Amino acid sequence: MWKVYETKEVTKSLRRFPQQIQRKYKAWVEVVKNGGSTNLRNYPGFRDEKLKGELHECRSSRLSIQYRVIYAEENAVKEIVVLKVTPHEYKK
Repeated sequence: MWKVYETKEVTKSLRRFPQQIQRKYKAWVEVVKNGGSTNLRNYPGFRDEKLKGELHECRSSRLSIQYRVIYAEENAVKEIVVLKVTPHEYKK
């Protein structure tokens, strides 16, 4: 069983997001608690992927086309730290 921790920023920002995103985030947390990021492969809707650039040590999962969960995973102690739940910024 994995432990999921949220930053204060995440806890605050989730209240402002639509109910649908809040429900999808709770579902995401339950999936991650039961198997870490490897369990997300069983749910293709989340489209989990490793990030590049500044956040190269983090991963990202889709909650919708617009919203993403950005998190760091510590395999040795089975912990997930959610860094951000944010609208995705598209590059034009």
